[in-house]
Amino acid sequence: MLTSSALLTDRYELTMLQAARHSGKADRPSVFEVFCRSLPGGRRYGVVAGTGRLLERIRDFRFEEAELEYLRANKVVDAATIDWLANYKFEGNIWGYREGELYFAYSPVLTVEATFEQAVVLETIILSVLNFDSAVAAAASRMVSSAGGRFLAEMGGRRTNEISAVAAARAAYIAGFEATSNLEAGRSWGIPTMGTAAHAFTLLHDTEEQAFRAQVETFGPGTTLLVDTYDTDRAVRLAVDVAGPELGAVRIDSGDLGVEVSRVRALLDSLGATKTKITVTNDLNEYSIAALAAAPVDNYGVGTSVVTGSGVPTASFVYKLVAFEDEGGDWVSVAKRSVQKANVGGRKFAMRRHNEAGIATAELLAPGAHPDVTALDRELLVPLVVEGELQSEHMGIAGVASARAHHAEVKKALPLQALRLMRGEPGIPTQFI
Repeated sequence: MLTSSALLTDRYELTMLQAARHSGKADRPSVFEVFCRSLPGGRRYGVVAGTGRLLERIRDFRFEEAELEYLRANKVVDAATIDWLANYKFEGNIWGYREGELYFAYSPVLTVEATFEQAVVLETIILSVLNFDSAVAAAASRMVSSAGGRFLAEMGGRRTNEISAVAAARAAYIAGFEATSNLEAGRSWGIPTMGTAAHAFTLLHDTEEQAFRAQVETFGPGTTLLVDTYDTDRAVRLAVDVAGPELGAVRIDSGDLGVEVSRVRALLDSLGATKTKITVTNDLNEYSIAALAAAPVDNYGVGTSVVTGSGVPTASFVYKLVAFEDEGGDWVSVAKRSVQKANVGGRKFAMRRHNEAGIATAELLAPGAHPDVTALDRELLVPLVVEGELQSEHMGIAGVASARAHHAEVKKALPLQALRLMRGEPGIPTQFI
């Protein structure tokens, strides 16, 4: 387990630091913003996730002797820069959209205000956390909409690396999933865990009946039995025979799920197991979940498509310098002008406007000065770090619970077109005012 996050960064963050110190500009007060230029994959909204994890990474962004020795041995930066890094602790301010909040193109989901040297070295760790977690949360939120209130469990730990697996479970839970198969996610973030048996357990035993009896005798009739290792219909009959009509659930992991589920439901009912639930797995995503809306599915288990952001491996966030204070004490707005990579300079204030019915109508961004706020506007930026002090309410298990509740609440304010799965315009427009 890493004790320092300082080397979870790109080399050019430190070489920029050294060069800025050489030019005398490193101590300029600066403002960096995190935003995306467009929502990826034609999606209609994004979900901010990873904020609590990021604050922990910033807390641990310290260069201890092991990190400093690596930099010396590999001549990454000069001795003076290494001496400065030895005392590094972020002392600036960070504002951001609350974790679980929705975002749109150019939403300033994170604003970092500090000297250039303090802020620039955080770029990679900020983008690493927010890009992955927010991509997962956006995919998960769409799946929650498709599921229509049915139970969703995240079970993708085997489809990504071990650290990302925990982060993905956390992000999916914030977006509305009910549980995870990952025990570390359960321990670290207070997420309910679930899981019973895979095909290997059935194959281990001499007969399917022997496997079912072992599981029921161990965990009781309320367990979930996997019924598609051999012949599904035969297995359903056997499952009810072994566990009785109080069998908790059966799981189907293959085949045409719509057809399989309807047949299994009818068979369970005919056997008197009317309360036995049906769980489906097998490469589900928001589209296949939506296609099962009319099927008698009770629970979904989602793996690959949620931990990989359902085909969108990043939220496309960038971290850009938007303003600095010059030697005369004046703030200077700066912006990249490259074709298709331009952005708007100056620190932004962000609000979401709603109509009288409480439905969101626009994302309002005001560069430079704080705009007037009406009763229909909700301010979006909250303090996350104040003069180097982390705001602990956004961290830990309590932070996850708060983010989950916040996402559920703000999602209710989306217009219906924002919940459509097909590619299209953002759910609400972004307006600079």
